[in-house]
Amino acid sequence: MTRHPRIARGPGLGAAIAFAMGAAISPAGDLDAVLSSGTEKIELAQASQARIDEMVEETRGLESEYTRLMKEIDGLEVYNDYMERQIADQIAELAELRRSIDEVSNVERQITPLMLRMLEGLERFVELDVPFLKEERLRRVANLEALMEKADVSAAEKFRRLLEAFQIEVDFGRTIEAYKDTVPLAGATLEVNVLRVGRVGLYFQTNDASATGSWDGEAGEWVLLTDGRSRNQVRQGLRIARKQVAPDLLLLPVRAPEPAGKESS
Repeated sequence: MTRHPRIARGPGLGAAIAFAMGAAISPAGDLDAVLSSGTEKIELAQASQARIDEMVEETRGLESEYTRLMKEIDGLEVYNDYMERQIADQIAELAELRRSIDEVSNVERQITPLMLRMLEGLERFVELDVPFLKEERLRRVANLEALMEKADVSAAEKFRRLLEAFQIEVDFGRTIEAYKDTVPLAGATLEVNVLRVGRVGLYFQTNDASATGSWDGEAGEWVLLTDGRSRNQVRQGLRIARKQVAPDLLLLPVRAPEPAGKESS
């Protein structure tokens, strides 16, 4: 019977076995640790990259905002320059307007006496003129006198109305007109049709043409025209003035003009 040699068991052998087993288990634990550490690093790297991406986006947004603001600032600078020129021009215009207002005040102080003299001259002219539409013309003068006293009417409006009255008087000198009126003749008052031919002639005729006459400026009164031609011509003139017939040549007695420089009484 063969005998196997006995293996001695002691403390050294147990330690060797334990070391061998630890050597066999240690690589697996290190791998887990390495993997865990790598995962953490990857997660940290991803978080860092996310923060970097966020910062990049924020930086790009800030850059875009900065670019927009710079463009807006450039536009505002151009606009401010334009507005400064506008304000400077308005200040100059305001100074010119103030100067003009001062001049207007001076002109108004000078023009008011002028208008009063013009109105006085107009009234005197109507009084001395051929007596056609005399009440109407004197009423216009009276209205102007009342207008001159109104404080709520500007000097410009007063002057316009005064010039308008003068223009009406000027137009009388180049128009022909027929209207109804009354004339005093030989102590009686006649209802007549009056014919005005500019300012050169003023005539009347009764409705039945029984009496025809004209204004004698030198005598300052109405006088009868007894010839048949004058009667017919006045009748024709009345029809022309009323646009009942076409314009035609009228042969009417006209007072000769006074020599230049001769003063009327």
